[in-house]
Amino acid sequence: MECAYLADTFCPAEQKRLWQKLALGTQQADPFCSGPLWQLSFHAAVSPRRRLRIRADDGAVLAFAEQPLSDGSVALTPIESHWLFGACLLGRAAPALLEGWLGESGTRIFSKILISGIRPRGSRAASLLQRLEKDFRVLHFADGLQCAASLKGGLDGFLARRSANHRQKLAKARRRALRAGIVFERHAPRTAEEAAPLYARMLAVERTSWKGIAACGMTEQPARQLYAVLVRHLAQEGLARIMFARHEGVDIGFIFGGKAGNVYRGQQFSYHDAWKRWGIGNLLQVEQVRWLCEEGACRYDMGPLDGEAMRYKEHWTEKRLPLQSWLLLRR
Repeated sequence: MECAYLADTFCPAEQKRLWQKLALGTQQADPFCSGPLWQLSFHAAVSPRRRLRIRADDGAVLAFAEQPLSDGSVALTPIESHWLFGACLLGRAAPALLEGWLGESGTRIFSKILISGIRPRGSRAASLLQRLEKDFRVLHFADGLQCAASLKGGLDGFLARRSANHRQKLAKARRRALRAGIVFERHAPRTAEEAAPLYARMLAVERTSWKGIAACGMTEQPARQLYAVLVRHLAQEGLARIMFARHEGVDIGFIFGGKAGNVYRGQQFSYHDAWKRWGIGNLLQVEQVRWLCEEGACRYDMGPLDGEAMRYKEHWTEKRLPLQSWLLLRR
């Protein structure tokens, strides 16, 4: 079955459940961002006018959106087409489903097709390449590297996999924070009405952070709208995990992410610039891991490990998950 959606409408529940199941069960580099909550939140917030092309059959899902080109032709791209975190081919039968669909007469209008979330050394990549080469030139478009940490063994197990120096710094920062009266407040909203004031508090903290001061954080568009939609959708599924660091009744930091099954994907964290020497960001990470371990989560995903600004994630993660995007040009 295929559905094509306009504006900010969503998939039928049955199709959405299959999409989510496959995102979690087919060893994606980024399971959360391969699923419908992330992809459709991006669509609703950033590119609602694009036509969605979502096809599900034989236990596989293809998740694309149309992109009109200046020459009058039409391209297919991942729905979330900015960072290319997620996989748009889900399930073992996805390469065969894509091959068959692109062979239909109605898909001849797609002169270019961008596929994201490919695990470069996987058997599915080889199968996909073999099936597509006869009709398309397959070009390497982009590389990515995601990072994650196991939560096996709970918080103690997680910390044991960090360096001794890092553990000492965290312990020292925690003792200092406790003496100063810093507390951590957990929130798992379950409705849009509960999520809205929490998001307003996050934005208020962000404005006081270095990102807010430099106008490069989630207070700026389109990030502000994207995360507003994502927080709302996560809350409606009971999957948002939000924590605030507070001092004397005032928010001084926050951390926010969402769960997909027993995988947590971090999205944003920030803290008041005046508290930067207190290691608030590090303490929020530890407290979030503590909470997730209490809930039985098994994996903590921190997203991309690209560029100097992301190097701090090396201290927190031990898994490296490469992914690629390919551009197909019709022969």
